[in-house]
Amino acid sequence: MEKILVLDFGGQTCQLIARRIRDIGVYSEILPGDTKITDKIMEDVKGIILSGSPYSVYDKDSPHVDNRVFDIGVPVLGICYGAQQITHLNGGKVMPLDHREYGRARLHFDNSFDLFQNVPQEFISWMSHGDTIVELPELYKVCARSENNIIAAFKHKNLPIYGIQFHPEVTHCEYGTRILENFAINICGCRKEWTMQNYLDDVSQDIKKQVGDEDVLLLISGGVDSTVVAGILLKALPPAQVHLMYVDTGLMRKNETIEVEENLKRLGAKNLYIVNAEEKFLSALKGKEDPEEKRRIIGDLFIKIQQEEIEKRNVNASFLAQGTLYTDMIESGKGVGSKAKVIKSHHNVRSPLVEQKRRENKIIEPLSMLYKDEVRRLGRFIGISESVLERHPFPGPGLAVRILGEVTKEKCEILREADYIYINELKNRGLYNDIWQAFAVLLPVKSVGVTGDDRHYGYVLALRAVVSSDGMTADAYPFPMKDLLEISAMITNRVKSIGRVVYDVSSKPPATIEWE
Repeated sequence: MEKILVLDFGGQTCQLIARRIRDIGVYSEILPGDTKITDKIMEDVKGIILSGSPYSVYDKDSPHVDNRVFDIGVPVLGICYGAQQITHLNGGKVMPLDHREYGRARLHFDNSFDLFQNVPQEFISWMSHGDTIVELPELYKVCARSENNIIAAFKHKNLPIYGIQFHPEVTHCEYGTRILENFAINICGCRKEWTMQNYLDDVSQDIKKQVGDEDVLLLISGGVDSTVVAGILLKALPPAQVHLMYVDTGLMRKNETIEVEENLKRLGAKNLYIVNAEEKFLSALKGKEDPEEKRRIIGDLFIKIQQEEIEKRNVNASFLAQGTLYTDMIESGKGVGSKAKVIKSHHNVRSPLVEQKRRENKIIEPLSMLYKDEVRRLGRFIGISESVLERHPFPGPGLAVRILGEVTKEKCEILREADYIYINELKNRGLYNDIWQAFAVLLPVKSVGVTGDDRHYGYVLALRAVVSSDGMTADAYPFPMKDLLEISAMITNRVKSIGRVVYDVSSKPPATIEWE
């Protein structure tokens, strides 16, 4: 199948580039940025994209592309760091900016630029760079500049080699998908052959080949990701080979366990184990305040309890399946390349025992190349109900990373009830489906208030609601003030331990969606 090769230099949106290409209908594949380009690797490759990176091209340990990329004749598109590499490796000059160019920036370009075909001559791009291209190599020409008069796009005069300083893959960039489509379809000549059916077929075949007649255990949370994995496994394998284990950590949302059990039975699960482990998790978390330590404790305890329950129930499962998304992988520094930076650990990525399963090739992660909205599309394709697919994301460590500071049973109960009121009200008011993710966060501070004629000293609760398509970038949801005020009043009236409610208006970046 024809494909676009994306070379990963550690940028946080590398997989998003590949995903946007797939959305266009063209298969894309990611390899480490410094991969040696061979004839075998180039089979069926119609074009190459060089991703962004947290590095500078002149750093001692910065990753660089194989120079053969520029000689093999297929079109090349450098994005941000990728564009700077093209410049640096071909004799141009890249230097640090006095003021970093970040976020929305207006561009103006020459209307003859084929990469920007059917794009207005002025549009809003999305920048994220501290270095800039100050001098292009010989035989290259400037095709677009930013409002700050900085080179924003260029092209080789004779060869199909392009560079852009902005990120067309993020949703905030106007006409970004059209620019990538111009590259993949018009410049590279790819046909639109990639579908979700192809992806499901490939994943199912991989699972059958990897597993054979052995059993698979899936630690399931009941959220979108793990439920879709359960659906994939139950379609790819005989149900008797699939073991689903749900561990109630005591860090779940209200009524979570009941809903999970009902949903999994509807999918046709035959081997379903419900484990109540609240006391073990709360005991292990006692006195722990550091978010990374909390994540590590929860992840390791998940695996430990899993092993104990396997032995207790005589489950002979050689393979471990997980609902790991690519956002989990890259935020944990587990991207395709070796240059990704760690933002936060995920219990299903960095646990030592999970790493061991991965080294043994005994781990199955059929969603690890997908983003959240792609997972929902795949779930619809295999017949999972909308009530499950439209649930907002919920972190693996549960309420433990939404309770800042030490986690206690009392705090879990307070947050569980407040979050339940919040989410139910969003649904009642018709707002839930307009929001990509909403949740409440219990802060480790108390604030003075008044209840009746008495002075009250209660917890501060933060409400979070964001709009996004993939989780890599997000904006705060623009709440109608009436709804926000009424929901706040309902929470403080019904949850006596909460004395004050605030609303988080931070975007991602620079903030993450979750607080910990």
